[in-house]
Formats: sequence, C-alpha cells, structure tokens
Amino acid sequence: MAESLSAAQLSTKWQEASNRGSAILRYLGEQVPLIYCLEVELQHAEEELKVEQRLLYPLEYFLFGEEPCVGLEKLQRYNSSSSAQQCGRVFKEGETVYSCRDCAIDPTCVLCIECFQKSVHKSHRYKMHASSGGGFCDCGDVEAWKTGPCCSQHDPGTEATMETDECVMDPGLQERAQMLFHLLLQYTTDMLIWEENNDLSEELKPKVKEDSYFCILYNDEHHSYDHVIYTLQRAIACDQNQAQVYTALIDKEGRRAVKRGTLRTCQQAKDNIRRNSEHIIQKPLRVEVLHTAVMAHQTFALRLGAWFQKIIGYSVGFRDVFCQMALEPASDNDKLSLISRLMLHDAKLYKGARKVVHELIFCSLLMDTEYKRQFAMKFTEHYKQLQEDFISDDHQRNISITALSVQIFTVPTLARQLIEEGTVIKVIIDTVMDMMREHLDNNHRFHFQGHNPDKFFRVQVIFHDLRYILISKPSIWTEALRVKFLEGFRVFLHFLGCMQGMEEVKRQFGQHVEVEPEWEAGFTLQMQLRHILAMFQDWCSSDERVLLLAFQECHRALMSCTNQPFRSEPKDSYMCKQILHARPYKVSQEPVSIHLPISRLLAGLYVLLCQTGAIQYLPDFVDPAQLNFTELAEQPLRCIVLAAQVCADMWRRNGLSLVSQVYYYQDVKCRDEMFDKDVIMLQIAASKMDPNHFLMLVLLRFELFDIFNGNCSSKDQEVLKQWNRLTEEMLYLLIIIVGERYVPGISNVTKEDVIMREVIHLLCIEPMAHSTLIKSLPENENHETGLETVIAKVANFKKPGVSGHGLYNVKKECLKEFNPFFYHYSRPQHSKAEEAQKERRSQESSEKALRPPVPPPFRPAFSSIVNLLCCDIFIHVLRRILQKAVEDRSNQWTEPMIQRALHLVGQALLEETTQLENSSAEEVTFDFSLKAKKTGSEQGKSLLHFLTKMKSLPSLKVLKDMIAWNLQMFEVVKCLREKSSPAASFAMDHSKAEESVQDKEQKRKAEAAKAHRRKIMAQMSAMQKNFIESNKILYENMPESSSQSDTAASLDSFVMDVDKNRVAVGPQQGVWSLDWETLTCILCQEEQEVQAQAPAMVLTACVQRSTVLTQSRGKTLSPKVDYYPLFMPPDLAVGTHTGSCGHFMHATCWQKYFEAVQSTTRNRLHAELIIDLENGEYMCPLCKSLCNTVIPLIPVEPSSLNYESAQLVGQHLTLMRWIQIMSSRIRGLKAMWTADGSDAAEKAAAPFDEGQTEFRSILSFGVQEPPKFSRSITEMLVVCATTVHRVGLQTPPNDLCPFVPAMSWNTCAYTIQAVENMLQDEGKALFGSLKNRQLSGLKALVQFSAAQRMKCNQVVIQKHFADMLAVLVPVPHVENTPSILEVDFFHLLVGLVLSIPSLYQEEAVDLQPSAVSTAYNHLYLLQLITVGHMLQVLLAAHDCAVMAVAEEGDEAQAAAEFFSTVSQHTDRMKSGVLSFSVEGVKRGVLPFLRCAALFFNCLTGVPPPDELSVSAELPESQLPLLCSYLSLPSNLFQLFQDHRDVMTTLINRWCGNTAISKALKGEMHMIRYPRKRNRLIDLPEDYSVLLNQASHFKCPNSSDDERKHPTLCLLCGVMLCAQSSCCHEQLNGEEVGACTGHAAICGAGVGLFLRVRECEIVLMASKTRGSPYPAPYLDDYGETDPQLGRGNPLHLCPERYRKLLHLWQQHCVLEEIARSLELLNVMFPFEWQML
Repeated sequence: MAESLSAAQLSTKWQEASNRGSAILRYLGEQVPLIYCLEVELQHAEEELKVEQRLLYPLEYFLFGEEPCVGLEKLQRYNSSSSAQQCGRVFKEGETVYSCRDCAIDPTCVLCIECFQKSVHKSHRYKMHASSGGGFCDCGDVEAWKTGPCCSQHDPGTEATMETDECVMDPGLQERAQMLFHLLLQYTTDMLIWEENNDLSEELKPKVKEDSYFCILYNDEHHSYDHVIYTLQRAIACDQNQAQVYTALIDKEGRRAVKRGTLRTCQQAKDNIRRNSEHIIQKPLRVEVLHTAVMAHQTFALRLGAWFQKIIGYSVGFRDVFCQMALEPASDNDKLSLISRLMLHDAKLYKGARKVVHELIFCSLLMDTEYKRQFAMKFTEHYKQLQEDFISDDHQRNISITALSVQIFTVPTLARQLIEEGTVIKVIIDTVMDMMREHLDNNHRFHFQGHNPDKFFRVQVIFHDLRYILISKPSIWTEALRVKFLEGFRVFLHFLGCMQGMEEVKRQFGQHVEVEPEWEAGFTLQMQLRHILAMFQDWCSSDERVLLLAFQECHRALMSCTNQPFRSEPKDSYMCKQILHARPYKVSQEPVSIHLPISRLLAGLYVLLCQTGAIQYLPDFVDPAQLNFTELAEQPLRCIVLAAQVCADMWRRNGLSLVSQVYYYQDVKCRDEMFDKDVIMLQIAASKMDPNHFLMLVLLRFELFDIFNGNCSSKDQEVLKQWNRLTEEMLYLLIIIVGERYVPGISNVTKEDVIMREVIHLLCIEPMAHSTLIKSLPENENHETGLETVIAKVANFKKPGVSGHGLYNVKKECLKEFNPFFYHYSRPQHSKAEEAQKERRSQESSEKALRPPVPPPFRPAFSSIVNLLCCDIFIHVLRRILQKAVEDRSNQWTEPMIQRALHLVGQALLEETTQLENSSAEEVTFDFSLKAKKTGSEQGKSLLHFLTKMKSLPSLKVLKDMIAWNLQMFEVVKCLREKSSPAASFAMDHSKAEESVQDKEQKRKAEAAKAHRRKIMAQMSAMQKNFIESNKILYENMPESSSQSDTAASLDSFVMDVDKNRVAVGPQQGVWSLDWETLTCILCQEEQEVQAQAPAMVLTACVQRSTVLTQSRGKTLSPKVDYYPLFMPPDLAVGTHTGSCGHFMHATCWQKYFEAVQSTTRNRLHAELIIDLENGEYMCPLCKSLCNTVIPLIPVEPSSLNYESAQLVGQHLTLMRWIQIMSSRIRGLKAMWTADGSDAAEKAAAPFDEGQTEFRSILSFGVQEPPKFSRSITEMLVVCATTVHRVGLQTPPNDLCPFVPAMSWNTCAYTIQAVENMLQDEGKALFGSLKNRQLSGLKALVQFSAAQRMKCNQVVIQKHFADMLAVLVPVPHVENTPSILEVDFFHLLVGLVLSIPSLYQEEAVDLQPSAVSTAYNHLYLLQLITVGHMLQVLLAAHDCAVMAVAEEGDEAQAAAEFFSTVSQHTDRMKSGVLSFSVEGVKRGVLPFLRCAALFFNCLTGVPPPDELSVSAELPESQLPLLCSYLSLPSNLFQLFQDHRDVMTTLINRWCGNTAISKALKGEMHMIRYPRKRNRLIDLPEDYSVLLNQASHFKCPNSSDDERKHPTLCLLCGVMLCAQSSCCHEQLNGEEVGACTGHAAICGAGVGLFLRVRECEIVLMASKTRGSPYPAPYLDDYGETDPQLGRGNPLHLCPERYRKLLHLWQQHCVLEEIARSLELLNVMFPFEWQML
C-alpha cells in the first residue's frame, strides 16, 4: 500500500502544480539517475522492479487519476473494441512470414505464422520466406488482401471497421493523456537525438553534478569484429574475453559504455580508441563521452518506448492522442513535429534506439488510416533528406527509417493520394537523380567508371520505392492523378534520357583494350528499371488519354536526346532496281551503345496503342511527319548488329565486358525491356517502311550490302568467316521479325499464350524441373511468371524417386508449336533443342523436317510485315545464298546459313498457303512462289531451281528433309493457285519416295547385317538345345526340377545329408563350409588364398560408436561405474558397430596406401573436415567409403564332426556334468592364478560339486592343437582390436588393456544385432538378403572376434569367461555379478562362445577343444542362455495385461510348468498373479534366436534351412526353423522339462538376486522384449506445422529478441538453439554448440538435425564434421527447397525420410558426410562444432 499511497500523493502533487510538466520532469530528474547507470549495476529484474514502482506506476496513476487497474477497467467497459483489428506484429530477422499468391495485392503483403495458421489462405497457393526484419503483419488490413483480410483471431465479426471505431473517453483523462504523452514523447525525443555537447534542461539537471562520466562506443559496419576487439584491448586495457563481450553487445545493441570514470579519464579513453581504430582507409570508431545522468535518462527514454506501446494497446483513444501529439507541429521556430525530428535524426541513432522508434511508429501511426496518411505525407516531405542520410549511413536498410516506405507506398489508396498531393513519383526520381548527378558526363549521360559500389547499391534501393508506388494501377483516373502521373513520367523520361546512349563502345583495332570498361553498374540499373518500365506502361495502358500523352512525351524525349545518330550526310544505295536514301553508319567503326531505354519504352507504348485501339487518335497528338520510322529503328538495329558482330568474334579485342553486356542484353533478366523491345521497334519499322527499303537498311547496317550486290570479295579466311556469321545472324533477324508474333498488340494473343509458347520451347530442350522453368521465364513485378496457369496444358509431370526432382515433359500435341529458331534460345539451347527434337522424331518415325510452325496472324497495324517475304531484295538475298551452296563455293556458305534460308523459304510458303486458303488467288497479292520460280529462271538460277538441285547434293544431306518439305510446299501452293484437286498436292510423295543410290546402298547393308545376326542366333540356339540333351541328368537334378527320378545315388545321398544336417550347433552339426575363396587385392590386383602362414589379407572397415539400438537415449556407459564393457546392459545404451564395404587388400599394400594417405592428406586444405587422421581414417581406394581400420581375414580349417563319437560323448556329458566340469576347471584355474590351491579347494560351490570332478577332466572329451598364424595376421589382429577398443571406449590406444578382447566380442554382437534389426525393419529374409560384400564383412568380423583370444593373455580371457559364466551358473570365487535383468543375453552368448576355448589352455602346451567338445560347449551355453533369456522376457513383461490363455498340448503344458516354477520363486516378492503368455515369450525370444542363427552361421559356416532365406509375413512362423538350425527344441519350454532339476535350481538362483526383487517392485526400470525398434521421430506432413513450432521456440538460455536457429533433433525430437553463443556448452574441456553437445549424448557423436527455418538436414559425426543434406520435404513439383528460397508449400516425402532412416540404421552417416565434403572441395570451412 505504501507504493500505492506515494503514487497517489505524487499524482495529486503533480496535478496541483502550476506547471505540471515541470513537476513531472523534476521528479524524473531526481529518480532516474538513482535507478539507471549506477556504479554497481543492478540485476535486470531488480532494475525493472524499481522502474515499475518508482516511475511508471506513478505516471500511470497520474494518467488515469486513480489506481491504473481501476481506470483501465472503466476505460475498457466503455470501449469494448479497445484494440484495432490489425495484428501489427513486428517481425524479427529470420522469422518465417507467409504471403498468399492468390489473394495478396502484392508480394509485400504478409502474415505472421499465427495469423496464417488461422486464415483462409492456408488452403490457397501460399509462399513462405524468412523476413529480413522490420516489417509487420498485414492481417486485418483490408487494402492488403483481395479476400480474407482477417484471420479468425482478428476478424471483428461485425460490420464495424477500424475507421468507425470511435472511442468514448473522459475529457479529463483525454486532457491528462495529451499533456503526459506530449511531455514524455518530447522527453524521449530530446534524449534520443542528444548531441554530445548538449546540456540537460533545468528540471532534469541533478542537484549536485558529479564528475562521473561514461565513455560510449558506437557500432559501425566498417570495422571488423577483430579490429574492435584489438582496439578495446589497447585503448582501455581490458582482457580479450571482456573485449569480446563488449564487441558482441555493441554489435547487438548499437552502443555500449566501455569505461566509467572522471571526465578526464573518459576523454583519454575516447582519444585512445579513436587513435587505435583510425587507418589510412578507415575512419575512426564513433566514441562519445556522456555524463552518467544523461546516460540514465537515455536508458529510461528507451524504456518509455515499450511503456508507450503498452499504454497505446489499452485503447484506440490513447492511440489517437499519441498520434496527434507525435504529428503536432512544434511551437518553436522550426515547426517540426516530434515524429519528424525522430525521422530526420534516424541515421544518427544507434540500433537499439532505432528499433524502439520504429516499433512505436508501427503500433501507433501505421495502425490508423488517417494518421497513416498524415505520416506518409510527412515521410514524403522529408523523403529526399532521409534517403541522403541513409546513403551516407553505414547500417543496413532493415534498421533504417527508409525501410518504412514499404508500409505506406504499397497501400493503393495512399499511393494515389501521395501521387496527387505529394507528387511522390517526382520526389523519388528527383532524389535518385540528385544522388547520381556525380556520374553524369559532359553529354549529360551516365558514366559509371570508378563508381563507389556500396553507395551505388544504396541508391538502387530507392527504385524499390518507385516500384511500391506503382504496384497497383488505378481503376479510376481523376484529372489530378493524370496531371501528377504525367509530371512524374516526364521526370522519369528525363532520367532515362541520361541512360539513352550511355557508355558507348567503339570497336578496338590492332591491340586488345588495356582497361576493361565498367559495365555492371549500367546493367544493374537496367535490371532495377525493368519492372518499373513495365509498370509505367501498365499504368499508361489503363487510360487512353494518359497512353497517348505518354507516347507524345516519350517521342519528344527521344527526339531531344543529345546522342545524334549520324555524323555524315545521307546518300543513295542501289540494289535490284531499288534505291534507299539513308545516312551511312558502320557499327564496326563508330561508337554504339547498348542502352536505349527511351527507344524501347516508345516501342512498348506503340504496341499498347495498337492493342487498345488508341492508335487511331495518335495523329492528334504526334505529327505523322515527325514519326520517321527509319530513324526510330536506327538505334535498336545498331544494337542487334552489335550483338551479331560480337557473336562473329569481330569485337574480341574489346575484352569480356562487351561479351557480358551482349549476354545480359539477351538474357531472361533483361531481355523483355532490351532485346525484345528492339525487335518490336524493328517490326514497327518493317510495318511502316517499304519492305525493299527495310531489307536494304538491314543489309547496310549488317555491312553485307556490298557482298549481296556482288561488289565485294576477299580471300582472307577470317573475313569470310565473319561475313558468313553475319549472314547467319541477319537471316536469323529476318526469321524473328517475320515469325515472332507472340506479343499482345502485334497479334491477337494473350499473355497466357505467350507463356505457353515459352514453356513449350524450354521443354523442347529437355525435360525440366519446375524451379528450372521458373528461372528461365521472365518474372513480373509481383515475382510471378504465370507458369502454374499454363503448365498443365502443355506438359506432363513425372514424379521424382527417392532422389532427384520431378520433371515436366512436353506433351506430344504441343510439338507442332516448336520453332528451331525461337528468338529466346541462346546458341547452346538452340543446338540442344534441335538435336533433342530430331532424336525424338526419328524415334517416333514422324516427319523429320524441323519446319517452321504456323504463326498467328498479325494485327492490321502490323500485317504489312509479311511483305518482307515476297519483296525483290528478299528473293535476291535467298538466291545469292542458295547459289553459293549449289555451286559449292568453299568458305562462302555454311550449313547454318542454308538452314536459316530454308526456314525463311518455309515461312514464306506457309504465309502464302494461309492467305490462299483464306482468300481467292486473285485477291492474294503475296506472290513469293511465283517470284521464286520466275526471278532468274532465264539463266536457270531461280530460287526453285536451286532448291531442286540442292536435294541431291551430298554436302547438304543433313538438310534433305527440310529441302524436300519446302519442295512439297511449293507443290501445295501451286495446287492452291491452280485450284486443282487436293490429291494433286501430294504428287510430291512420289518424288519424295525416290531414294538416292546412297540410301539404297545403306538399306541393303543394314538388311545384310540383320540376316547375319539372325543366322548366328539360330546357331547358338541349336548348340544350347544340344548341350541340354547331352546333360539331361545334370538338368534333372537342379533344385528347381520337380523330377527326382534316375538321379545318381551319390548325389542323392549328399543332398539328403546336407538337408538333414542343416544344424549349426551341437552333436548334429552340419558340414562346415566356411572358407575364403581366392581373393584379389584391390590395390595390386594380385590373387591370393587365405592361409594361416601366408601374408595377411585384410578387409576395409569402419568402427564407430552407435545408439541405433538404444532403449535409453541419452544414457552414457562408463567402465568404472557399470558392468560394461564385459557385460552389455540390456538397454544397449551405446554400442560399437563395425561396418565394412567388403573390399580386400594385402596387409602390406594397405599399410603403404595408408601411409601415403596420411602424408598427402596433411598437406590438403581443410582435410580434417573429411578425414580424421588421428582416428586412423582413410577412404577405401575403390569405393571411397570412409574407413578407420582393417579386419584381418582368418583362415578356417574345414572340419566335420564324427557323429558316432559325438553320440558317445553325449551319453556321458549331460548338462549337469558339463556345468560341474566347467566349475572344476575354473576353480583349478583360479587356484593357479592365486597360487594357493588349498583355499580354493575348501570353498566349493554347491550344488553342482558333489563329485569333486578332476581339474583336467575337461580335456577328456577331445582337444586339438590351435592353428598357428603368420606374424602378419597377428599384427593385423592387434591393429583391428586396438581400434575397436579405442573407438568403443573413447580411450587412448592400449593393446594391453584387459577389455580389448571384450570390446571385440561386443562389436561382433552389436553389429549382428544391428544387421538383424535392419533386416527385420525392412521386412527382408534373415539369410540371403545381405549383399556378398556385407556378408563378407560380417563373416570376417565374427572370425576376427573368435581369433582374438589367441593374441591375448589367456588368464585374462579365462577370468572374463568365469565372470560371464557366473551370471548363469554358480562359479567359485566370483561375486558381485549382475542379475539376469542387467545383461544383454546375446552379447553374453557371443562372449562365452568365443572365450570358452581358453579353458583348454595348459601350462606347457597350447590346446583348444576338438570339434565334438566345441559342439557340446556351444549347445549347453546356448541352452542355458536361451532359458535365462526366456526368464528375462517373462519377468520384464510382468506388468503387461496379457492373461494366461487356457491352451492344450505339450507346449502349453511345458509352458505352464515353467511358469509355475518361476511363480514359486517370485511369489514372495510380488503381490498378485504374474500374467503370462506363451506367444509373448516366443515373440520376445525371437530376435535373440535370429541373432544367434546369424552368429553361428558366420562362425561355423553351416548353411541355414532354405526357408530362412525367404522373408515371412509373420516372423514368429520361422521360430521352428531357427530352433532346428540352433539344435533347440521347437517348443522352447521343453528345455526346462528336459533339464528340470538343473533349471529349477538355476531359476531359484536367478530369481533370488536382489535386483530382481527391486525390479518386480517397480524400483528399477526393466527393458521389454522384443525391444522397441528405433526410428526417426514422426514429422508432420505439412512443413508449416514445423515452422509454427519453431516460431514458439524460446531459447532456454536467453530472453533477447535476436534471431534464433531452431534446430530439431530427428533422433529424439528435442528442439535446440543452434549456432548461437547463448547455448554453447563444454564438451571434454572444449566449447561447442548446442547441436554438437546434444549429438555427443543423444547419438554417441552422430546427429541428424533439421534446421527448421532453413529447411535443411544437417548430418553430424564427431565434433568437427558435418554436412548439409536435403530435407525430406518436397513441394508440389517434387523439389526440395533449401533456405526456403522458392517458398512453395512443402509436404513430407515418406520415401526420402525412409532413406534417411536407412542411412542412420546402416551407420552410413559418417560416410555420407565424408563423401559430400569430398565432392564440395571446401574453401571456407564451416565450424561444425559451433552448430
């Protein structure tokens, strides 16, 4: 209450004061320095609490005149709709925003993710992209959307709109609000635009001015991070860490106090910083010294910004008052409003202050239509000054006040008002002109040589504003709008006048140009203007009068341009009795410019006049006498000739700059306002000029006039080559002028027709992806190409597979539109399209001639263009060209030239055909065919004559189809003229069918070859039948054959034996067939057999830690704490996987290769990103798989059991006896280890020791000598074992560690489990599914693990065996063993099986068990472990609600007995009845049996039953087959019955462990069986759901608004804050990013992360390595979208996600990273450990 009371008292005091403002300011002057900028800075929360209590609460109390909560409640009671229906959420940098392509007025209209999810646009064609920051959500703005302006949250639900939302406010409250808002906004403005030498006002001055100052360093974009850190270390003597912290904060907030002290010390620090940061080419850093009180007030001023936002949000009334105060002109002389002062000072503000000001403008002035208009007027008024400040500023645009233009200029009604009232077009263009005035030359044209690129880039940004203003054309024109628009248009024409003819080039002779001229700036300008030019034309076309006046202005501007086109007098040129009176000009000798924006704009406007029909009124606006089309076409024609001459290599001494200009002139980025408009201008000229004169002008400018007149000849090959190329280009231009009619206005086509034609021609090159098509099509001002509207009509979509992308194929019916000389083809595209279409036509056996398509008819204004095709000059030119080919004048004609000439002939004949079909022959004046026959016929040199001759020329064989088609068309025209029957038109078919002698000869040879092939095939078939007859017996005995009769007896018995003995374990074990075939070394290509004493052969392998099978993700294993590594816990928390690509080498070859790799890789740039040399990594020489060790191939002696002796042994060696023998042997060995036999003998283990069996009785069942391996093999055994131990336990290499053999057994077991898991997951058969190379790797690994004991100390192996066996049976002196619930039984099986031979070791002699002993050892170990595992499965399922089913039969009975025994031993510890299911146990045991089958198959080589090589629908159905193979009863519970006494004792012992009682009471977590199969997390089908999750992501370690990179772990589903210093953590003493730290725990170093905002997968393995990988999300066109560049809706592709899952399951992530990095050839590495 004390706080409330003081606030009330203060409020009363201020209210009663004579000058309320002064009273409040005095209070602030007193309190603010006591809270902010203290010597000992307060914690943020404490500081915030004091500000609320002492400053903001009293101010709110004063505003409401009572308790703020009470006042607020009253206010909202009277004003139910207190806030506007606009969302207004301000975007942070990187935040995902959405735009609707169907409904948005323009692409700048966007929604935040929350509004989008609740809007109708979610089901429309939307786009998403990352915001650059600074904009706000347009939800609720009716002018931004055609439909659905509001989401469900911001929909007012009534007819009331924002404008009618009146606010009833108490007059007293309103008056106080006006006074307080004005005072505090004035205070905020004064503080933010503070100059260093200003003084605080009297009210704010502290009573006692202390000598306490801050030295403040400001951010700039010139100095690098490192430079600032270095400067701070030198200037204020701080350490590097402190300097880094300061620099990061300065970059983030815009400024930071780096020193506090007296004025003198701060001034000294300022001078030091400036001195240390100054450089010859760099200005010093901006530093200021401010008094602590000033600094405190500035800090509070920023805090007031947020407070204003909160108060404004309470009520529309408060917002109105605030806007009034902000826009109210000041009372003093300058008359500037507060908002104007803030705007004009923006460039001097630091980042933090700018952000506050901009957000305040967003939430107030831009939320109300009227105030938005007033603000827009102010903005336009100051526009020029604001842009000048921005250009001299070094901060990015998204934190500049100029970026607000997009919020106001894109509003259609506001844009019109600004044009009418604020002449905004003129203002914007004048601003650009002023900025670029320095680039004008003496002729008043731009010249950009030596320009400043940074400043030039900032000037270009202004063009965006012009685009925004013009983005939506008016539907209704007022007279004021016309006047102001045309005024702006005139200014724009003046600007274009400075570009017309700029940067002229002159052909270089003699030597190469020394300095390449600057050209990029001019083209950058052209690209910026491209859409603006189109929009100006669009605006003009919407009003007839504006269009005519615009044409008048444009023509006037063109006529007044300073670059006069000629420097000499006109003269006459003669050709074919035609005279052309024209001025001479040679592009190859005089200056020429590629920049002609006014000429091209005039061409565009002329076409619009034709399209709208306004052309009829043109004489009223422009005197026809002044429209000299020869003159108008001159400059565009020069441009086209320049491009042709560059193409003909005439300008190569001018360097690459000109080649680049010509490339962009015709490229999709510029062509619609450059090349296309030049073509249109030539078409306009051709429609107005005499066709002969036009062609003569073209020939003159192409400098081919004399050549076609026969007045010029040359023997210079280079010159002849240039003439040929120029002739080709000139003919190509004629094809374009006559044939390219797909322009609305030139013919009756729509924009849709134009796009369709573009798409057809692109797809004729090759099938294309959607994104490739988009890039190849011109965009409009809204970044739309119109592709979606037409693509379905012209193409079929082919969906992608698990890689690649979807492709569009052109429809067959659209191929008739194909024009091989399409004017938007580049030269490579032209060749490619021609080849593709020829190939397609030959495959489909359709017409092979690539004839010209039938074009749409010209509009009346352009119809006379076709006369070019029948004029005398045209006929003359074609005759000259064809004559050269017929007479075969070498070097004077080329194949492309003839191809173009034939195309023109075809165009002329098609035109004549069309006219004759539509009118009678008498009415048709187009007489090409008549002239072609008649002209020159006297000398036998008519066009038709040449064509007929060309048909049989071998040199033109490639064009014979086109020649034949043209001759056929001549006949068609002739028939049409003579009106003969249609049949006559095909009289040509006969002549077409006449084949030349060469063709006949070729056909004869082809037929002969075909007959020869048939003969050989018949011979082979006869031989095959003969062989089958003579080897009938062999064929009848093939497994596929159903016949079993007449087989050889020996073969029959052999097959029976194999079938009978398909048993891998026990006395019935089948024949071993595991032997390595002869292998070839991939390095030296020599063959070698695997033998014990031969040099070692090795297999490439990669050992890595894995969590693919883990049941406890995030758990780590430690040898010191857990029983690991001797016992693997059942949750398989972290395993060691060894994979192999299956390639063999000699050990010596590998060692040489490995050493070479090590030495070369060390010298390679960033090699550590691909290969970790310290981890012993290398790439497989053959397949480039990543490896880090080799597995030696162990030779295996094939052996078979003596079944009789095995049967005899079996009678004596029962399970009980076997346990006793093992126990005795271990006890004896222990006595030897301790050398104290007496103690050991006394402590016997009951109940298996009755007989005190002799120590050596184990040897009596058969021993043999172990194999001796060569030194090479034993060395490789050590290499592999050490790697497995080092990688698996993450320890330094130590081959003496007792865990080395245990880790080898572990990796063997884990790898088999991983393989079984993968096969089960993919639904593949257990055997026969693995590739041979995978199988080789698995066999080699098992054999290596088995041989591992021979290289180790036998005592260590024996101790390991004793410890492991103690889990199953009592073993003397082994205590503290884990319970059966704490071990993985398959790991236990592998360890016991591979270590038991060590028990046979004697002191003096090396022994190992014989085949019979081994068989029984394996059998009894497997039986014990299987029963133990069954009990494990049963106990783990104790709380499952599966009740026992009453079943009958042996299995049910045996199961019931087993269950009852277990119940007896667990009843004491568990209340209730243990649920039990036979099927449940069988299902739980199945994975173990599958793994055991794989293991024994690799160990013994006994082939499994054939049925196991077939995948089963129900895996449980294969249980009997597995049991048969493993020599287990198919009824597993039979094991209990067969050895009831032993098993009962063991179950009693197993269940007696304290861990089991804990587990049954629920005190310990138990693993269920079968184990859960790990998959990647489920991802949503729609990607926007993920983006929504990411938008709600809050970094756990920071609360700032900085851009975050939410990153999703695909293994566990946790969202991380990647690439951000706030979430760095320590890993092994090194600082790493959140993802690296998480991957170390979650995936044992391997990570699969989805970067949500970038739509990209990141694969990680180890701290320093990672690589990007395509996300499994595709758009509707089957393409991924990294960085959301295209922004189309994305949907999950299950196949690709499954591929990623398999990549992880198969442990190929590390390999994928290495391969992708190998391809990338990284220049600047990414610091993956910081992700």
